Amino acid sequence: MNLGAFSLSLAVKDLQTSKAFYEKLGFSVFAGNAEMNYYIMKNGKTNIGLFQGMFENNIITFNPGWDEDANNIENFNDVREIQQQLKKKGIELLTEVDENTEGPGSVMITDPDGNQILLDQHV
Repeated sequence: MNLGAFSLSLAVKDLQTSKAFYEKLGFSVFAGNAEMNYYIMKNGKTNIGLFQGMFENNIITFNPGWDEDANNIENFNDVREIQQQLKKKGIELLTEVDENTEGPGSVMITDPDGNQILLDQHV
């Protein structure tokens, strides 16, 4: 099962303070802006998202169909296929994608320690 590009989505208290901190660690803004209350930041192939006021907890994020630079990849497991595999393996889904649709969609699960995992397909 190929889950796509990996990133951490961090729920931050102060977007600008967090942006400045991660810039000191060598990250730079890849996408987003202050008006939208989020930045996607990169350091090499490592991606983190800084989100203010969008969700309460940090989220592990995978993007089926994307590489680390948000480029579409040709061969990937569609989020609906991944959802079916998760169900077959007995993994409880917090949110589901409509399997009768195509294109963008998302699925949310929780690991045994309560960490939320978002499978967020944009293509």
